[in-house]
This record gives sequence, structure tokens and C-alpha cells, in this order.
Amino acid sequence: MTTTIRNPPAVEDRTASLPLRLMLAPAGTAPALLDGAWWPRSRDLTAELPALTTALDPRWGRITHVTVNPTFWPVIPPKVPVDGHVVGVGWFKEEQDPHKLLLLSYNAGRWDLLVIPPETSPAAAARLMTEAADPLGTRTASALMDEAEQRRIAEETELSLVSVWDSEGGHGASLPTSRSPAQALVARVPDTPEGI
Repeated sequence: MTTTIRNPPAVEDRTASLPLRLMLAPAGTAPALLDGAWWPRSRDLTAELPALTTALDPRWGRITHVTVNPTFWPVIPPKVPVDGHVVGVGWFKEEQDPHKLLLLSYNAGRWDLLVIPPETSPAAAARLMTEAADPLGTRTASALMDEAEQRRIAEETELSLVSVWDSEGGHGASLPTSRSPAQALVARVPDTPEGI
């Protein structure tokens, strides 16, 4: 009797079967500060970059190099194998916006993508992707992320206030009853001014 034992891969590639979360500015539009947005599922460049570059190669030419800011990427591999070729990965701490991914193609040029943090809510990510893919966009990647954070804080504050309002009776609570005459401050107005 022969038994075949299949060894599972050392690292499970969960991202290969999931759709790529990417939005690009329309082709042929005037250059903006950003060419679109990418919403990776993790902060693992080795797992995330192959799907991204494979999707972009037919549109932009073979992606040969990628740079990131290490602020949000815990491990930056020097190279990532991608569909028959290797993409070099570099990083710039001070020179590159921490929320931006720079893609280079020797044949076609350079593109800048906003990188939306994996933990971002779907609604916020959709808003960010739309703003980053706007060909008339004038905001940097960090400016978009700062605005998104301010919006998130405002929404959380509003939800918190609504929660407090609801827990204290909210709109359905009865209005406070008026004070009894004994508790109310009553001022008597004299009939005639004093001193006359």
C-alpha cells in the first residue's frame, strides 16, 4: 500500500485567492500627487506585493522596483519573487511619505499609491481609495490619512455622545417636571419704587 503525504506550504498564502483591493486614477489623466490607492490585507510585503505587481504589470509595464517607508512595514525584504521575475524592494525613512508605495518600471516610469492600513474599515477605505484615485487630487498620502483619522475620531465622538444620550433616556425621556413653588426662587416686584 502506498500513501501520499502532502506537506502543507511553510507559509499559508491567504492573499492569492482573495481579490486585490486597488483603485487607480483613470488612464490618460493628468498626473496628480497619487496614482491611486492600494488596501493590502496585511503588512507582509512578501505576501502582498506579488498580487499587486502582477495586476499592474500589464497596465504599467513590468514593475521592477518598489520603495516604502519602514514606519508601517515591520519586515522589508530586499527582493520579492513575482510571476516569473524579481521585484527589488527598497526603503526611505525620511524621503518617502510613510503612507505611500512607490512603484518603478524601467520601461514606463513611476507611480505613487496611497497605502491604506489593513485594519481600516471598509467604508473609510472606500472613501480613501476614491480620493486617492481622483485625477484632480492635490493631497499627499499623509494628508489623506490625517483627514481620515480626524473623520474617524469625529465619528467615534458622535457615536459616544449618542450612546450617552440614549443611555440617559434620549429623545424618549420625559422632560423634567417644573419645580414646586417651594423650590423655585420667587422675586416680588414692588408696586412702587422704593424711596418715593
